[in-house]
Amino acid sequence: MTLQQLLDSQSIIVIDGALATELERHGADLQHNLWSAKYLLSEPERIEAVHVDYVRAGAQILITASYQATVPGYIAAGFTEAQAHQAITASVRVAQSARARWALDNPASKTLPLIAGSVGPYGAYTADGGEYRGNYGLSHSQLLAFHMPRIATLVAAGVDFIACETIPDLIEAHALAACVAQFPDIGCWIAMSCRDGTTTNAGQSITRVAQELHVYESVVAIGVNCTPPQYVASLVAQIAAHTTKPIVVYPNSGESYDATTKTWSGTVRCADYVAAAQTWVAAGARIIGGCCRTTPEHIRALVDNFADQNPMFER
Repeated sequence: MTLQQLLDSQSIIVIDGALATELERHGADLQHNLWSAKYLLSEPERIEAVHVDYVRAGAQILITASYQATVPGYIAAGFTEAQAHQAITASVRVAQSARARWALDNPASKTLPLIAGSVGPYGAYTADGGEYRGNYGLSHSQLLAFHMPRIATLVAAGVDFIACETIPDLIEAHALAACVAQFPDIGCWIAMSCRDGTTTNAGQSITRVAQELHVYESVVAIGVNCTPPQYVASLVAQIAAHTTKPIVVYPNSGESYDATTKTWSGTVRCADYVAAAQTWVAAGARIIGGCCRTTPEHIRALVDNFADQNPMFER
């Protein structure tokens, strides 16, 4: 099943939640420029276990652990180019293995969870909070050259589609849409990171984002992630006014992140997150999930909440 077929068959799709912060919750040390991607070569079973938790919670889409997995990033960390591509491929393999384990436990299911190949922004590679700023000073062609190797490897490894996520800058979004367009059988969603209820982290209006990304056939859905949840309903409403494409949202839990100290503060209950999600859906979102600090419990709560209006959910 493709993402478009899933969208055609259901009104609401629930995706997974945080990967890195969930790994940390289980004892992983992510104080490294490669973040969760450092475990793809050393301990991929840690990542697979998190994927399994999410698919058992009801997630219909698993996002691979390749957000920080770039060829330049691995080379800077002392790995070879071949090892970098091996790690990116491994991100798909562990998600496929988690899906296979779920299928063994659910032999009567007519559908399998989809696997989205995560492509994070250039700012994730720099590991200096660049995804919260954008404005890298790179050209369209430079961004195209940076993103293409990872996307090509993810496609070759068998992802169902590409998830371009936490994108702070419309310039980078254009480059990503152009990259994915080179693979006609693979679409993508582009989820922007935003600083308030109207504007991307790089300063462009979300209405402009929706208008300019709407024209790409390669872009299957448009939305936001890694954004405080209180801004999401406003952002969704503005996106919906300027595109007919499905809208994807997976904001942070509601806690605050300090990019300097790399620490989180505050708490949020699953019930609060579900209540917020209802406003996102009312505004027009169709694909919902969680980003930083969300857990399998948040995803299960979303699935349970939307099950009545979406009887095709399977767990």
